[in-house]
Amino acid sequence: MKFTDSLYNKVSGIWEKTHMHPFVVGIGKGDLPADSFIHYMKQDYVFLIDYSRLFALGSVKARDIETMAAFAKLLHETLHGEMELHRGYASRFGITNHQLEETKPAPMNLAYTRYMLNVAQNGSLAELISALLPCMWSYWEIGTMLVREYPESKEHPLYGEWVTMYSSDEFGELATWLIDLLDELADGKSEKELSHLEEHFLTTSKFEYMFWDMVYQGGDWPV
Repeated sequence: MKFTDSLYNKVSGIWEKTHMHPFVVGIGKGDLPADSFIHYMKQDYVFLIDYSRLFALGSVKARDIETMAAFAKLLHETLHGEMELHRGYASRFGITNHQLEETKPAPMNLAYTRYMLNVAQNGSLAELISALLPCMWSYWEIGTMLVREYPESKEHPLYGEWVTMYSSDEFGELATWLIDLLDELADGKSEKELSHLEEHFLTTSKFEYMFWDMVYQGGDWPV
């Protein structure tokens, strides 16, 4: 069994709850309140700013040019593809790019990104990937799940572009590259080293669920 298969099995319960969260299902059904989606887009935008930094650090920690280039591509696709989707949605609601960038991350958002950045800055390339992978991998799974369960979701006037991006082959290829690279890097590592990778993967999988719940509940600073 590949290492990532083992990770997938261990977080399957968490991911099942994440994929069936009312926020996610609301996107699929098309009945998610627009206010909830706006809150999500703003919080996810500032999340992606820090997520992009993880790919930059991936290029720094890479030991060959091919891997450096692949992380640079992930960085570019996030800054100019995924975040452009957010900017497009924001403009529909009269939110400027400046307002997006000035969004203050909610406590859970801040905890999630700071955990990943701490791992990325202080750990190995394998640790970096194990911390950031649940986000990209689970988004791809959510996108493909929504298309499968709610075939008309890609045509929804508001949420269709979101579903289309995260169910796309292009997004899936980026996620698959990270999955394969983690398996390659995990090969030959000790049980202790693998347990650290597993801990990061499990922790950020929990953060993913908490992020969805935070934007659904409208969570923010208490004062």
